[in-house]
Amino acid sequence: MRTILASIALFSLCGLQAQEAYQPSFGRELPRGELIAYPSAEAASAADGGDNRYFTRLTQWTFDETATRFTTNFTVPFAWANRQVLLHVGQSSGDYEVWINDRQAAYVADGNSPAEFNITKLTHEGRNQVEIRVITPSPTAPLESWRENPEPTLGGIWLQSQPTMRIRDVETRTRRVGENGYATAEVAVVVKSEALNPRTSRIHYQLIAPSGEDAAAGFKDLTLRMRGEDTIRFLARIPANMLWSPELPTQYILRLKTQYEGRYVEYEELRLGFRQVEVREGQLQLNGTPMTLRVREVPATISENEIAELREQGYNTFKLLPGPVSEDFLNACDGQGICVIAQAPIDTQRSGDSRRVGGNPSNDPAWKEAYLERAWNSYHTTKRHPSVIAFSLATRSANGINLYETYLKMKRIDEQRPFIYPEAGGEWNSDRLLLE
Repeated sequence: MRTILASIALFSLCGLQAQEAYQPSFGRELPRGELIAYPSAEAASAADGGDNRYFTRLTQWTFDETATRFTTNFTVPFAWANRQVLLHVGQSSGDYEVWINDRQAAYVADGNSPAEFNITKLTHEGRNQVEIRVITPSPTAPLESWRENPEPTLGGIWLQSQPTMRIRDVETRTRRVGENGYATAEVAVVVKSEALNPRTSRIHYQLIAPSGEDAAAGFKDLTLRMRGEDTIRFLARIPANMLWSPELPTQYILRLKTQYEGRYVEYEELRLGFRQVEVREGQLQLNGTPMTLRVREVPATISENEIAELREQGYNTFKLLPGPVSEDFLNACDGQGICVIAQAPIDTQRSGDSRRVGGNPSNDPAWKEAYLERAWNSYHTTKRHPSVIAFSLATRSANGINLYETYLKMKRIDEQRPFIYPEAGGEWNSDRLLLE
């Protein structure tokens, strides 16, 4: 009995120690794919990556090596009055804190996925300061075996302004091709209000086919209550030969604009691809046709030329190594017709394979929220890309309760694409997907 009680106490102590090492994220917005607001339709169509009235890249930083702290100043112009101020951090070498004007705004426990923060209440018109403190050593280092004593780094940071009732995200879904030779594509536009009273805006949409013709167009009026969120949806008929595929990576253009009290207050333009993915007996079917996945494991840092070279070598699918994934990489895969298996940033091989107390974090409940958060972030920041045909929950991370719980959570999403963990060893927490 004493032995049993001692084992339980030891397990609890180890769990407590791990829990103290892991601090959950707070203060960040829900994860989404990249979405940039523009002041006009012309600016949205140009999308040249430069600054505009509602968008400013932060590139000049002062680094304090002793405090691993990055600092810069920014200006909130008068044009942003009565709008929301959002800070976007593309990536970090570890966990980090966000401070605005000497007040803490957020803590992020996953520096691999882009994160956004609504800093409206912490800013004022004119000159402001943002400080990002990279935690060294990173508390989540046990989950990132691919990193070796990383130097503190940040990347892809910008500010943008969106209206109080704003477009928060865009999602797509494609139904199977019918006997008439058309598929039904659904576009969902998620709208969020930060107002303290009911507010109504008109959301205009236009989906443009590669031919230049409208596949769908119209508008919907939406009323949201205090800090409410809702989704408007519209459908489009897509010819089977215009669905996205490696042979023909067709993309449509989605144009959105928000109208409030007669004024247009934001414009967005996105490229979307529509395709239907399902798995039957381990065989992936793309647009109803079985597809052999010839897979190459790659980092998401390779160039467009390297992507093209691997495609010429016969690879049609990339399984990503863990780490940050840029929009440029995914856009290149969308355009070149390369399928992608997105990888949650979890690699715990340095902890070994043991499931006992003090072994691999995959079987330590104190790390559960970290596993769930990383899979959730990886999914929501990559899901819009047509090239992404599957999601991997971890790599080289033994197995255990945290990966079981992660699989169950992701399977509750209304998603046809598979969630896999190739090292599951035949256990149930991985969809079957044949890879070559």
